[in-house]
Amino acid sequence: MNRVWKHLRLGSLALLFAVLLGGCASVTPMDYRGEKPTLALENYFNGPLTADGVVFNRSGKVIKRFHVALAGTWKGDEGTLVEHFVYSDGSKQERIWKLTRLPGRNGERRYEGTAGDVVGTAHGYAEGNAFNWHYTLALPVDGTIYNVQMDDWMYQMNDHVLLNHTVMTKFGFRVASIFIAFHKP
Repeated sequence: MNRVWKHLRLGSLALLFAVLLGGCASVTPMDYRGEKPTLALENYFNGPLTADGVVFNRSGKVIKRFHVALAGTWKGDEGTLVEHFVYSDGSKQERIWKLTRLPGRNGERRYEGTAGDVVGTAHGYAEGNAFNWHYTLALPVDGTIYNVQMDDWMYQMNDHVLLNHTVMTKFGFRVASIFIAFHKP
């Protein structure tokens, strides 16, 4: 009987381990291959756009709302995206992205970008209608700068609308998330 229990416990542990590993599998842009419309940053972020968004704290409460006026320009594989933020508290911010489309294998759409408040370089790629990139943002909070990691996902819905969801973490813990709806005229 002890032998049977031992095998049942080992089998249960193996099943639990398999479930936990499956839960750790992360989504990648490849999961969206074939989805339409095809998101190419140099197409969608070219010309004037607007966006509206909210910032949630880790409990899910909206802590900030904002509107963004954007203008993108591209010359070949090099682009500039100028963002002008106006927050619900009246504060303003400007971010200027310098974007580069990199050569990809098998039609991959890979990009990198830099901005004044981005530490190092953002890296990501698009597949189908989705784009994901990761970067470190120097975030000012009450006079102190915190370097937080950004897991930024964009989904092009149609020629005019793109939705953006970003999870912000510090030391692997979620500290905030952001939802933005972009509109292209």
